[in-house]
Amino acid sequence: MKPQVFRSKLAWIFGWAWLVFAAWNAWDLIAHGRLPSALIAGAVLGVITALVFVMALRPAILAEEGGIRVRNPLKNAYVPWNAVDDLTVTSAIVIESGGTAVRCWTPQATARERARAAGQAVKAASSKDRVERATAAVGGRTHADWVAQQLEEMSGSRRQTSSGETRVTWSPSALAALAAALALVVAAVVVS
Repeated sequence: MKPQVFRSKLAWIFGWAWLVFAAWNAWDLIAHGRLPSALIAGAVLGVITALVFVMALRPAILAEEGGIRVRNPLKNAYVPWNAVDDLTVTSAIVIESGGTAVRCWTPQATARERARAAGQAVKAASSKDRVERATAAVGGRTHADWVAQQLEEMSGSRRQTSSGETRVTWSPSALAALAAALALVVAAVVVS
């Protein structure tokens, strides 16, 4: 069964657009650039690309058969369904498991988004239109609230079939991307 993925779609689209842009520019620097300026431009491109990777492409919540996998910029967390104690939403989703609290990088709810959702709920509740009243039932919720509700429902239905323990580890791919960017910066400084 494929995991259900929750992430910021706008960040994901921006991240892939940046990777295409960076690949095109890297090819251009390799094909037409001259040292040391090409290496300096490549280092700048590498640092920005590493940051886009860890901050826009990596963050996600994956609801798997056995539990919740959270990918934050530099860390990975896994919480089995039977270990989920509480799910709360403030500006971000926080999953509590024993003594561990995993704060999810995405999706987040801004104060503006919360105020807009609450305003829409009040407007829909006072409306005479049947469709708008039905909207009031889900009004006042942000995308983060909806994701947390989905995770709570999955936790309730899958609690019996999961096992394991909560783990929080560093992400090898994020650390490798940052190390590669650092290596480009060091090479640019040495060459220039």
